[in-house]
Amino acid sequence: MCGSERGIDVTTSSANAAVIRARYPRTTANLGRYAGAPRRAMDSFGQMVWFTLVSIGQIPLTLRRYRAETTRLIAQIGMGTGALAVIGGTLAIVAFITLSGASLVAIQGFSSLGNIGVDVFTGFFAALVNVRIAAPVVTGIALAATVGAGATAELGAMRISEEIDALEVMGVKSLAFLASTRIIAAVVVILPLYGLAMIMAFLSPQLVTTLFYGQSSGTYNHYFRTFLRPEDVYWSFLVAVIIATVVMITHCFYGYTAAGGPVGVGDAVGRSMRFSLAAVVIVAMLSSLALYGVDPNFNLSV
Repeated sequence: MCGSERGIDVTTSSANAAVIRARYPRTTANLGRYAGAPRRAMDSFGQMVWFTLVSIGQIPLTLRRYRAETTRLIAQIGMGTGALAVIGGTLAIVAFITLSGASLVAIQGFSSLGNIGVDVFTGFFAALVNVRIAAPVVTGIALAATVGAGATAELGAMRISEEIDALEVMGVKSLAFLASTRIIAAVVVILPLYGLAMIMAFLSPQLVTTLFYGQSSGTYNHYFRTFLRPEDVYWSFLVAVIIATVVMITHCFYGYTAAGGPVGVGDAVGRSMRFSLAAVVIVAMLSSLALYGVDPNFNLSV
């Protein structure tokens, strides 16, 4: 009797579950998808770690065997191709975006400091925020939106058209030829690229503060040069290199592992952009905590 009761209970539960799945198919499908999200996230993270280690590990091989491809990618990332090359490529885009971002820092800094009567510290604000936070983040976002998204789309198109498989058949190390070369090119290009970005980050706040707001050049230059530390500029370059490496690895990974036809390539571009934008901010935050979290290295009483 007890066994039959248990059987009736199980049968009834199964029937109820079937009714629920039939009545609410979208809800049950979403629950199933969300239940497997942690496992898929861990699997994707493991694949990205493996991709990163192999791509970086094959850089010596890339420098020996694929120098011509690396040189081509350096020129492509720096000056762009097609319509992007007409306007100056990534160089012009990063310069313009950094110019705009640094101008906003000066505008907000002058207005906010003016509310408490210390607008003379706008030079200090520009030297601190632009070098330590704004310039690396803006450069990383510009790099992800121009070079990174293009790399994802290019590698994704090669994946769905089986060009990557063809490279492997021909004996070409696909990760070294496609990913390691782009990582090297990004690190090489980011140095002059970020140098131009820093010039724009220095020039733009000064022009906004002195020309638009009427502050004397001597006052601005005094506080700017007093609180601009050469060590901060060196660390800022290092952070920019790390951000460029993370951005390029992210976009190469999503492009290399794209699947599902043209729709899958578009999905890969979107996912890579979301991940790289979050990664840029996280790298900037962690680097700021590591460098300035204990000692901010400035004293306003000076």
